[in-house]
Amino acid sequence: QILYLKPPWTLVNLLKCYKKHWMAVFGYVVPRSLLSTIECLYNHLSTDKPLDSSAVEIVLQESKKIFHAFSSRSDYDGVLTQAYTALNKLYQMLTEQDLSEDIMVLSENAGCEKMEAMAPNLQESEEGKPHTSFQVAQENRHQEIWSVLEGVWNAINSYSIEIFQKLDPNALTAKPLFEEAFLGLQKLLAAVNDIREGISR
Repeated sequence: QILYLKPPWTLVNLLKCYKKHWMAVFGYVVPRSLLSTIECLYNHLSTDKPLDSSAVEIVLQESKKIFHAFSSRSDYDGVLTQAYTALNKLYQMLTEQDLSEDIMVLSENAGCEKMEAMAPNLQESEEGKPHTSFQVAQENRHQEIWSVLEGVWNAINSYSIEIFQKLDPNALTAKPLFEEAFLGLQKLLAAVNDIREGISR
């Protein structure tokens, strides 16, 4: 009854609701400073103009911040974990595409002989640029891995607390609560398998 916009929602409508109710509702669940992330997403996604690769990268990174913040509250029956995994795959595809495009541009601009002839000049004038972009990509990758592992760690803590609470022998409804704990462990196992597959890739 008090929602700023009534359902059904579009993505832009949802972001508007987030902005409108941020301080009164969402700011009590996640850090209020993340309002800037919501505004960033709104500014990028409320336009009809197509996004370039750099804008898409910003949107993905900011979305990951929101998912990570809400994961400390709940995994929302596994939906949040699935969305976060899909987001990471998109981000990985984007970074791989950017890297392959950079390689193609380099190979098109100069042949092997020309590159050898220009090697001293390239080392002096342009060495810093590819090295810097590589470092940034590596740092982003490290942050991505760290955030995923931190999400798993939070899930482990959350499920551990639930399991110990549900296995309390003094609880009146031990059996169904144990089944809930078992389902929680299955969700955790799926998340850990995703991490293992990612590391093996």
